[in-house]
Amino acid sequence: MKTILAEFGRSIVATIVFAIVGCGIYPLIVFGLGQLMFPHQANGSLLVDKSGAVRGSSLLCQNFTSDKYFHPRPSAAGANGYDPTSSGGSNLGPTSSNLVANITGNIAAYRSDNNMPANAPVPADAVTESASGLDPHISVANAELQIPRVARARGVTEDQVRKLVEENTSGRDLGVFGEPRVNVMTLNFALDQLSHK
Repeated sequence: MKTILAEFGRSIVATIVFAIVGCGIYPLIVFGLGQLMFPHQANGSLLVDKSGAVRGSSLLCQNFTSDKYFHPRPSAAGANGYDPTSSGGSNLGPTSSNLVANITGNIAAYRSDNNMPANAPVPADAVTESASGLDPHISVANAELQIPRVARARGVTEDQVRKLVEENTSGRDLGVFGEPRVNVMTLNFALDQLSHK
């Protein structure tokens, strides 16, 4: 009986120690290091304008439909898309007639929005959802096709907009993985700051 009680006592002590270390000390250390070394990222990579208002996060896309903004990838996250509480792709397979109809509609809308001929090629990322439905990145080709529309809607030169696209373009990860990409959130945020100068 003493052995059982001793084992029971040791297991209770071990549980308390691991709870304090795993649920208290370790999270506090990680939180502290995050705040010290990466405060912007640790706090959500928020985009804050000059008035101090939070306009979004560079990690989560929002739906931009106005001509004066770069449009993100389509989203299947939630009923109307871009819902961070319902992150996910369409999960439609390549033989799905719904997928074909969605992409066909997205192609027509993209060409119409950007004054493109009916047979002009459209970047794949402009008409397909990302796996999360919240990816803030588009391809460089997608951004290039939207420059004339955005410049015209804002009354600025294409060169001004192209410069902002370049400033908001990330290269390949570690120089070899993936493709260069443009962050729509930071780009549209920069466009708004340009308009307020």
